[in-house]
Amino acid sequence: MSEKKSSSCFSFLAGAFIGAAAGAVAGLLLAPETGEETRKKLADKSKDLADDLYDKFDDFKESMTDVLEDVKQGTAETLETVKKSTSALIEEVKEKAK
Repeated sequence: MSEKKSSSCFSFLAGAFIGAAAGAVAGLLLAPETGEETRKKLADKSKDLADDLYDKFDDFKESMTDVLEDVKQGTAETLETVKKSTSALIEEVKEKAK
């Protein structure tokens, strides 16, 4: 990436970050609620977000467990099929060798 593009990208990101921070500060300062109410709202939102994150992680963990079980089952079935095929092939070779 050229130096000009890199500098431009950095400037844009820095501006976006500063704008977002300024907006957040202005929102808190101009909010019609007391600081205590604002802190309670933030705490409640944070707790809700954490609960949602834990729920999503649990769902992900369950789905991965299901996938692993399916893979184990498929592997076991494939192994059993290979064993049967190999046994049949060995018997066929033995018969031809007689």
